[in-house]
Formats: sequence, C-alpha cells, structure tokens
Amino acid sequence: MEENLESNNETSNEKSEKTNKTNSEEIKDNKLGKVTNINDKNPNLENTSANKTENKNINNSSDKTIPKPKKELPIEKKPFQEFINDHLIPTLKKEINQRGFEINSINLKNTNRPIAGDKCWVISCQIKDTCDFWLSFEKEDITSLKNISLSKPNQKPSIIESFLIDEKRITLNLIISRVLQRLNGQKLIGVN
Repeated sequence: MEENLESNNETSNEKSEKTNKTNSEEIKDNKLGKVTNINDKNPNLENTSANKTENKNINNSSDKTIPKPKKELPIEKKPFQEFINDHLIPTLKKEINQRGFEINSINLKNTNRPIAGDKCWVISCQIKDTCDFWLSFEKEDITSLKNISLSKPNQKPSIIESFLIDEKRITLNLIISRVLQRLNGQKLIGVN
C-alpha cells in the first residue's frame, strides 16, 4: 500500500511542477504541438522576440566585420600623366610594333602645340622612316579638347585636325584605334 501511495505522490508532484511553470517559460509550437521551454533556445522557434534580437545582433556584427572590396579605378579615371605614361604610350608602342614599324621616340611634354603654338600637353612620336605625329591635349585631362598633326619624317606638320570631338566616353582602346586609323588613312602604316 505504501508503494501505491508513493507512486501517486510522485505523479501528483510531476503534475504540480508542470502547472507551476509560467506561460512566459513555455511556448506551444502550433505546427508540431510540442511545448518547449524558451530557455532551451530552440532554433526552430523563429517568432520569439529573444531569437529576433539575437538574429539582429548576429547580422549587425557580420555586416561590420566584412569590409567591402574596393573597386579599382578604371585606367581612364587615373591621373592624366599616369594614364598617358603607364597605359597609352606603352600600348601605342606595342600596337605600332606589331604592325612591323619601329618607334624612334615617343614622349609626353607640356610644350607648344605644333602649328597653333599654344601651350598644352603633347605626345610626340617618331616612327622610323615613316612619319611623325603629335597628339595634343588642351588640358591635363583625357576628356579635354584633342588635336592630331602628322608629317613625313624630318618635316614640320602643316595641318592640325580635331581628334575624338564627338565621343562622349574616351577610353584607352578608342584613342589607340583612332590614332592607328588616322595613320592608316594617310597610308603611313598600312594600306586602306
């Protein structure tokens, strides 16, 4: 008999413990029909304010620790002299050499423009036994007004022409292709 009394006491103690838990400590998952203690931090509970706050904190800390990679500037946005000396002149040399011509000299100077005589930035180039040309930039900016002049070797240029005046976006490839097109148009580095 005593055994029956002890087992009855144990079941009644368990029932009273369950009823003593407050509603804030237990949440019923409607989908599964389970009763779960909040303190267990069950990952399946998405609607609790504790989990929402915890998720916000995790998201905020991960946003701050991961730096965004810096995009490298396009070469056309680099400083004028860096663009000309590090990109335009070497690429122009390469393209002219690939066509079987040798460049005696090519450089950038802030000097007087051929024919006009005004001071500006000028790329002067001598192609051995072929021609000389001058590509002029009005300002220290590749988007400024540009001109080109051509001449036979050891002669002075007699014509100055506008260069890339209708183009909205000036790129390295565009400048190179138009210089080569202009030299080719005079049958100096190729045939039409």
